Amino acid sequence: MFTIIKNGEVFSPKNIGQQSILIQGKKIIKIGDIDIELLKQLDPNLNIIDAEGHLVIPGIIDPHIHLLGGGGEAGYITRTPEVNLSELIKSGITSVVGLIGTDGLSRTLTNLYSKAKALEAEGISTYMYTGNYHLPVTTITGSIKGDLLLIDKVIGTGEIAINDFRSSIPNTEELAKVIAETTVGGMLGAKAGVTHFHIGTGKHKLKQIHELLENYDVKPNKIYVTHFDKGFDLLDEGIKLSKKGVYVDLTADVNTVECVEYYQSHNGDMGRLTVSSDGHGSLPKFGKKNKLVGYDVAKCSTLTNQLFNLLAQYKNWEDIIPLFTSNVAKVLTLHHKGRIVENYDADILVIDTNKYEIKDVMAKGKIMLADYKVIRKGMFE
Repeated sequence: MFTIIKNGEVFSPKNIGQQSILIQGKKIIKIGDIDIELLKQLDPNLNIIDAEGHLVIPGIIDPHIHLLGGGGEAGYITRTPEVNLSELIKSGITSVVGLIGTDGLSRTLTNLYSKAKALEAEGISTYMYTGNYHLPVTTITGSIKGDLLLIDKVIGTGEIAINDFRSSIPNTEELAKVIAETTVGGMLGAKAGVTHFHIGTGKHKLKQIHELLENYDVKPNKIYVTHFDKGFDLLDEGIKLSKKGVYVDLTADVNTVECVEYYQSHNGDMGRLTVSSDGHGSLPKFGKKNKLVGYDVAKCSTLTNQLFNLLAQYKNWEDIIPLFTSNVAKVLTLHHKGRIVENYDADILVIDTNKYEIKDVMAKGKIMLADYKVIRKGMFE
């Protein structure tokens, strides 16, 4: 069966103008002039999506999401719920990387793997990190290298917490060993092999990341730092790291536009910047002496809302769309993802830019949302 998306303004994420996109199965097979009448003869059930007056972009890749939920910092009642398929689809998220945060005891890697496999069976692309906040790194097979080599979903290690009182207070040499083992595991398994670091609000900021680069034989492009948008001092350090080859990730929030503007105006490497949702992670608020004073849950939709805010703010969309698509695919070496290119996976969004809403979502060639309505939900939704 064929599907054609016609008349849309396509950003691949480069602006390639008004184009038609032909999909067969899971793949994009042609971009450009397409003979629709001939296709109708070949396939009487040809599905046509008219995107005239709309923006067409790759599906969003969320590189940091708590598929099992997170939380628990204030007891069992503060454990946040699991992610469901329709929430992702409504947000235009067609690929996810699941992880475990503070709670590496009741949130297990085998549960995370099972959740990732379930979501994949429901229609999206899923990946995961081995480990959690703490060292020594917990794994499925007994080693980081083993997980990367033998577990199909595992693409790296994370999220390892530093500069945070909730971390295991690792020393820099311990972190260097984790990066080294993750790098080698990635080589053996032909995967990204990146180590994903959670940056807290402690007094040392990104000091350990700088020390890693200065004192150990680690590759900058195997380090992926998130949550560095918690102040302009952290942003400045993130900018410096991006110039050294480290990938940096902003957590979507009300300050995302301001952070991207600051990052770009201070010459941060835009090719090494991504934005993630931290979806279903807990959002504890700590007051004096680290006393818990409030609690909330991160929403997947915040990622999409901040994409829309950036599109509304920026004239050059080629600077913005990669932060949610191709840049993520690059750091995580997700082949055939993040671009609208022939032979790539057909993960595609049609966006109504008059009211900034998602009109259609396609994941691996299947229509998941059509005419603003979710048509494919999870098994138990």
